[in-house]
Amino acid sequence: MIWKKITIETTTEAVDMISYTLGELGVEGIEVEDKVPLSEEDKQAMFIDILPDLPPDDGVALVSCYVDHPDADADVLVEQIRQSLEQLRSFMEIGTGRLTVSETQDEDWINKWKEYFHPFRLGRIVIKPTWIPVTEVTLQPEDVLVEIDPKTAFGTGSHETTKLCILQMERYLHKNAEVLDVGCGSGILSVIALKLGAGQVFGVDIDPLAVETSYENLKANHLTETQAGFMQGDLIHDAEFASSIQKQYDVVVANILTEVILPLTEIIRPFLKPDGIFITSGILDVKAESVCDALTRNGFEILETTHMKDWVSITAKPSAIIGKPTSGQ
Repeated sequence: MIWKKITIETTTEAVDMISYTLGELGVEGIEVEDKVPLSEEDKQAMFIDILPDLPPDDGVALVSCYVDHPDADADVLVEQIRQSLEQLRSFMEIGTGRLTVSETQDEDWINKWKEYFHPFRLGRIVIKPTWIPVTEVTLQPEDVLVEIDPKTAFGTGSHETTKLCILQMERYLHKNAEVLDVGCGSGILSVIALKLGAGQVFGVDIDPLAVETSYENLKANHLTETQAGFMQGDLIHDAEFASSIQKQYDVVVANILTEVILPLTEIIRPFLKPDGIFITSGILDVKAESVCDALTRNGFEILETTHMKDWVSITAKPSAIIGKPTSGQ
């Protein structure tokens, strides 16, 4: 289907009023593009882990809507929007108020990102999108093939944080290990754990769409629900959910943000076997020291800290002494 895309260039302060005005004109949904940093509440509501680097906020916003009206009806709507903007301009600052109209197809904005996800190799692990035929990928006999469609969940495997986790899983995960994947996203780490020989995997995520996507990627890799299960839940803030997981694991992997890893260090130790391994990633290098401090304070011994560009993965194990000081203290 071909859609008309109507875009208004305005100010960030005028976005709410313009959105309301569009609603009054019968527009059912809008898209807002700006450079305003997300609040903590926004990040939690949108289940965002890794945020892009944004340029400084310049106060400019683009408000777009998509309509499937015939050309004549779309022209009428454009004129109604133009008149409404002039009325708004009489009592508030709306910036340029410039209107542009273009055409787009469903796949243009649903699947556009797929152009940037290509097969790639990480050691003997080869990760490819599910929509690319396996015949287009060069494989060696010892390779581990992983097929992923992340949809709206985080986890194509191409981000440094995921790569760091994968490398540490290769190093520390033993055959038939039981693995807990905290913040499973697309399920990529769960799938790789099974491909590397794990016996059982359990993934949790606060985003219900992540759980759905993880099951789909499990199936895409010819793995079964007897090998892995996924559940929506919050280990940190939902004590009832956390207590329902009455199990200890050989490996716990958490590829999430520092702001989530820090409180996770306070509650994750009971989910690990005494000789278990805790692999964390999603940590900017400037925040690595605070994570190390939190781990040692909560009963962990740091085994290894690995780096890739600006990102850090920290691998730890339960220590015999709670509150053991970090080296150099």
